[in-house]
Amino acid sequence: MTHIAIIGAGLIGRGWAFVFARAGTEVRVWDPQPAVLDRLPDDIAGMVEQTAPFGQAGTDPEATAARIRAVTTPEEALDGAALAQESGPEVLDTKRALFARLDAIAAPETILASSSSALMASRFAGELPGRARCLVGHPVNPPHLVPVVEIAPAPFTDPAVTERARAIYAAAGQVPVVLQREIDGFILNRLQAVVLAESLRLIEQGYVDVRGLDDTIRHGLGRRWAFMGPMETINLNAPGGAGDYLTRYGAMMAGLAQGAAREEAFTPAVAAIVGAAFADVSAPETVRARQNWRDAELAALAQHLAARAQHDNAQE
Repeated sequence: MTHIAIIGAGLIGRGWAFVFARAGTEVRVWDPQPAVLDRLPDDIAGMVEQTAPFGQAGTDPEATAARIRAVTTPEEALDGAALAQESGPEVLDTKRALFARLDAIAAPETILASSSSALMASRFAGELPGRARCLVGHPVNPPHLVPVVEIAPAPFTDPAVTERARAIYAAAGQVPVVLQREIDGFILNRLQAVVLAESLRLIEQGYVDVRGLDDTIRHGLGRRWAFMGPMETINLNAPGGAGDYLTRYGAMMAGLAQGAAREEAFTPAVAAIVGAAFADVSAPETVRARQNWRDAELAALAQHLAARAQHDNAQE
């Protein structure tokens, strides 16, 4: 078990390759589209160029890029791999077929992990002979700059496999969160869906415009959420901690939650409103430029947070 296999070299797959290579692990990347593999060296070089100024390309950026190698068959990618990270289409039948192929090829000790954003492993791996080594390792886009990874084992996943996966992700510098049981969308996307639904409702019903909504998160909740979660936030928002906060404000928050938006908020009307707000920055080349800006900001934030953590550790 000498390397990591990346199955699918799209945006998420490339990010995963960078994560493991930056941590010093050899990476083999396979994609069914040869053109995608042909572009891989240039894509990785671009990621190095973008992240190295912020210390996010490893101690030796050139070595990081050199550890990533494209291969022409899944067999070559999987041979001797400790973990295979699949990042294919979010289509159930496609994922079932792909995992059946991987399960037939990979050695029994190779962990098969999916980057699925919402599909549970029990839905696409439940009939496989090697299902006990299958789980979801859901990243956030882009995974090389946002470190959390949600590990969602199925009821049939061997606990020892879950622990090995957790250790592999942690060794690569990610922050693994192990779900205690399966749920559609895992944790992050379920939280994101609720925030997005209420945001869309507030916009469509005229309480706030698109910019005002984004400013509320960007310059409000998001400032704290960059370095602490909502549970720690409420723990610091009352003299007696989280229990005191919920005693003081729980009834008020429950009332607000009772009227909060759900699936009905995702309407064509609000899609038109939000789309219009970004009409002048939604051309593909503009979106790509903005994505590059976002990633540079995330790299700078990662550098800052790492420096703060180092400072805090030195004070202990």
